Amino acid sequence: MPTDLEHIQRVMREADCLHPMAEVEAAISRVAQEVSNTLRDANPLVFCVMNGGLIFSGKLLTQLNFPLEQSYLHASRYRNETSGGELFWKAKPEVSLMDRDVLIIDDILDEGHTLMAIVDFCKRSGARAVYTAVLLDKKHERKARPDFAADFIGLNCIDRYVFGYGMDYKGYWRNAAGIYAVKGL
Repeated sequence: MPTDLEHIQRVMREADCLHPMAEVEAAISRVAQEVSNTLRDANPLVFCVMNGGLIFSGKLLTQLNFPLEQSYLHASRYRNETSGGELFWKAKPEVSLMDRDVLIIDDILDEGHTLMAIVDFCKRSGARAVYTAVLLDKKHERKARPDFAADFIGLNCIDRYVFGYGMDYKGYWRNAAGIYAVKGL
């Protein structure tokens, strides 16, 4: 059953803008500098986590002025829903991670289940080091492991259901030019 377009439009009209475009772009530039300082001599293998990490990854990669290999992977717990379930791999990496420094780029660190599973997969696949970059780190007490944190964080986010810059609401609004919170969620 298709999503009601009027509902999707209403979600945007009523949403709270948490981080406007200029603030998000400045955060991406800061993360690019931090990643560059850490990985410029590492010949990293960089993975975008689809679909959420696509916009952040694209904007971040254009600011990394050093050699890297870029690919993607697709693992999700949401599948166009507003709450997560079991991890589902749609596309595992198709390149060797053996003895490589790996950077995983994702949209948000919420509870951390998906990102931790991806990091564990990379380590089991022989990566020398695994780094993570997220556009948002959601602040709450429901983290899967309190000791797990992203290496590079664009912005901190309050505990609301957010969309924009790659994050979606029921498959929509990944293209929103800012970070928004759904009213009531």
